[in-house]
Amino acid sequence: MDLSQLVPQFGGIAFTIVAFVVALSIIVAIHEYGHYIVGRWSGIHAEVFSLGFGPVLFSRVDSRGTRWQVAALPFGGYVKFLGDSNASSVGSDVSGLSETEKRRTMLGAPLWARAATVAAGPVFNFVLSFLIFAAVILFQGQASDPLTVSDVRDLPDGYVQELQPGDEILAIAGLDAPALAEFDAFLQELPDERVLDYRVLRDGNEVTVQGPYPYPPTVEGLSPQSAAMDVDLRIGDVLLSIDGEELWTFEDLRDVVSNSEGRALAVEVWRDGDVLDFTLVPRSVDLPSADGGFETRYLIGVTGGLFFEPETESPGVFSALGYGIMQVWTIIVTSLDGLWHMITGAISTCNLSGPVGIAETSGAMASQGASNFIWFVAVLSTAVGMLNLFPVPVLDGGHLVFHAYEAVAGRPPSDGALRVLMAAGLSILLTLMLFALANDLFLCP
Repeated sequence: MDLSQLVPQFGGIAFTIVAFVVALSIIVAIHEYGHYIVGRWSGIHAEVFSLGFGPVLFSRVDSRGTRWQVAALPFGGYVKFLGDSNASSVGSDVSGLSETEKRRTMLGAPLWARAATVAAGPVFNFVLSFLIFAAVILFQGQASDPLTVSDVRDLPDGYVQELQPGDEILAIAGLDAPALAEFDAFLQELPDERVLDYRVLRDGNEVTVQGPYPYPPTVEGLSPQSAAMDVDLRIGDVLLSIDGEELWTFEDLRDVVSNSEGRALAVEVWRDGDVLDFTLVPRSVDLPSADGGFETRYLIGVTGGLFFEPETESPGVFSALGYGIMQVWTIIVTSLDGLWHMITGAISTCNLSGPVGIAETSGAMASQGASNFIWFVAVLSTAVGMLNLFPVPVLDGGHLVFHAYEAVAGRPPSDGALRVLMAAGLSILLTLMLFALANDLFLCP
């Protein structure tokens, strides 16, 4: 392999690393700021706020005496409070401090202040996530009701498309168009045909024009680490055929891929006027099902969309915030459900990604545009917040368990017990990380 071949590969790796570091740094900064600011509000003094570990690249001390620093290894961060023996706030040394100074340490602060400071990190991750989700829906808007054409996408020759911007869709194939909330169910009633009649309101008059099935086999989104990403399918591509069988609806595409049993598929793709040939190998994926469990399906990793851009409207601030909260809750519930199914063996442990898999996903989402990358940051922030609440020593959830014990017993766990539990918790985390890394590199190609 010559240098000209190595440069694009290195560029892709560098882009992936940068995207991963940016995503992780945002999430860690918000998490640690949660600890810092609630600790400050609770009267606990932070000596160091560090983004990253290792040698310090930049630092400054603010008027409150807190050193803010950026370190060389950008894979985490910490807040070191007054009296902490180390950066992980395990153990305290308050000898030589006055009673007033002890109150400004984690050890000397009231139980409520310590618990609030610990819990604030994951809470701030959740807040970041739901604010991002709300901001995205506010910025992008949602399709207006009734469904109205804003712009029409480019389609290959062979597609009949007579709709125009401004058309309000009244009926498709003789069936009255429903409210948007019922549109997915309405699609199941439409004939699976190449050309359909659309009755639209155009310039105040009802006219009938022709157009394709509302969801043709177009690529509107790409899943990271998928067959489609591997062969460089792109947003805007239109899949023309699979193994010589013509495709006219996204449902056709879904059926062929689902029934492939993972065999290689010869795919013809239209891209900006050119017809390209690809070979796609669908992958077995565990997906949440409507009954709360999981189902295994073969997928190539593409999502579809309407053949036109619908007009949008703002949902309003309160509706957007509610949407953001529901997104966070859905991610938490789905993640916990998936973890339980992995533990019980109902689904593959390949669903657990390590740092390499997360980095690859970061790069893939960043390559699809800023909005997709920001959305991924919100999803990852929710996952980090949830993980930190697990009742494992060394995690925030483990510290909260210790605080709960202290609230019940009237005293904290002994230093000996803390050392043993912390060592056990660290062993659990390291084992999990190594297993996830093995998934990325060896077990789940």
